[in-house]
Amino acid sequence: MGKMDRIIRAVLWAAAVCLAGYLAGRGYMALRDHPSSQAQKLMEQAYQAVGEAALGTYLPGCQYQEGDKDQLMLAGIWENVEEHFPLFTYLKEQEPVETVVEDESTRHDIIAKNGDTITDRILAENQGQAVEAENQAAREDTSGTSTGEETGEEGGEVDNSGKTTEGEETAETQTADASGQPAASGTETGTDQNAAGQEGTGTQTDQENGAKTEGQTSADGSEMPAWTTAVETSPVKDLSMEQLSDFNYLLNNFFVVDPNTTIDSSQMNASQLLNDDLKITGDSGSPQILIYHTHSQEGFADSVEGDENTSVIGVGNYLESILRDVFGYNVIHLKNTFDVVDGQIDRSAAYNYAQPVVQQVLDENPSIEVVIDLHRDGVPDDTRLVTEINGKPTAQVMYFNGLSYTVNNGALDSLPNPYITDNLAFSFQLSYMAARYYPQFTRCIYLKGYRYNLHMRPRSILLEVGAQTNTVQEAMNAMEPFSVILNKVLKGE
Repeated sequence: MGKMDRIIRAVLWAAAVCLAGYLAGRGYMALRDHPSSQAQKLMEQAYQAVGEAALGTYLPGCQYQEGDKDQLMLAGIWENVEEHFPLFTYLKEQEPVETVVEDESTRHDIIAKNGDTITDRILAENQGQAVEAENQAAREDTSGTSTGEETGEEGGEVDNSGKTTEGEETAETQTADASGQPAASGTETGTDQNAAGQEGTGTQTDQENGAKTEGQTSADGSEMPAWTTAVETSPVKDLSMEQLSDFNYLLNNFFVVDPNTTIDSSQMNASQLLNDDLKITGDSGSPQILIYHTHSQEGFADSVEGDENTSVIGVGNYLESILRDVFGYNVIHLKNTFDVVDGQIDRSAAYNYAQPVVQQVLDENPSIEVVIDLHRDGVPDDTRLVTEINGKPTAQVMYFNGLSYTVNNGALDSLPNPYITDNLAFSFQLSYMAARYYPQFTRCIYLKGYRYNLHMRPRSILLEVGAQTNTVQEAMNAMEPFSVILNKVLKGE
């Protein structure tokens, strides 16, 4: 089609449109000037309907009016245009805002602190009421004679675990006197002291206990220390099999389950856990127990920087000496610093560094049947995990188990652990034994989703001794009742 043809066609169309408009206009004017009343009414309604339909279809925001319904349509349309297209306010001068971007190190610190805060809150909600109930029971059991440090403060939850689940479990223990972060549950009144507590008479002295141990000798030939005689007392918890067979009772009184994992009654069967034979079969002619510290730099309230004797390693030294010299076990104590990289504390890969070293020791010493990863917990600074046992202020302990199962990912095939059930039985038997002899000693058994190197032996535990708010001496004192209950479990008593 040529240019001239297109021009002619456009002119014809324009003429047709103009003619149609003219005819429509003339018709409307004629109808308006000489209408019947009915025809005029119909025309007005049609006009209004067409206008509303057009606005509702193409400009629905302009059709609705608030306030004065009688304002001019153009005014309403303009207001709606300003509201829906705020170009005018956008161009107003505004104060420039500078975006602050944290460096990599600061971001990691923020993420870590945020994770700790969330964990603390979750664990506090999970444990707060149970801790208060246990503390109250302890106060009633000792008839008001408990010492000022006998009531481990409630509210303590671990940094990373509630009852200490530190992201990868940063719990540390120490030797002679330092404080660490508490995480947890109530208080305790001591084993032998609780023997007297059965009659509501308060605590029992070391001298009274000593009378029970006369004539007994330890592995090194010396007289057995008074604290080695544990007297069964009335427990704070109901230990009847009827109660222990109740999954909810077991869960609420012995275990704390981290939100990242879950467990059911098939895994937590008290009868099966207690009947699991955990007696060691070897003799002390070969190594039987391995102690190590994934987080070797964990310390306590009065730890001295650079002095391992006031860190969890020092606490491990004391536990080693008790197990060897008092109970006659053959013990290896690893003191490697898996959480120190290039001279700086770095726990991000401590478990990865520890695994091959520990595995090598176990390969070289297949007679080892018990593996203890000794930590101390991390808790709020106003939390104290302390009780009194044998007349001594004693840090409370917690057992930590990994289930290799998370809520989000299910079973972690990349972190297999063939000894999950054995480890649960080991922790539960220790906790059960403590409930019989030292009712306020054990805080809980904390269950988390990962593995924590507990897959190398059936009797493996991650032991959290007190927290950063305990003293070194309180942590040291805790090794005495712990060694007693450990010996009872390993001897099948």
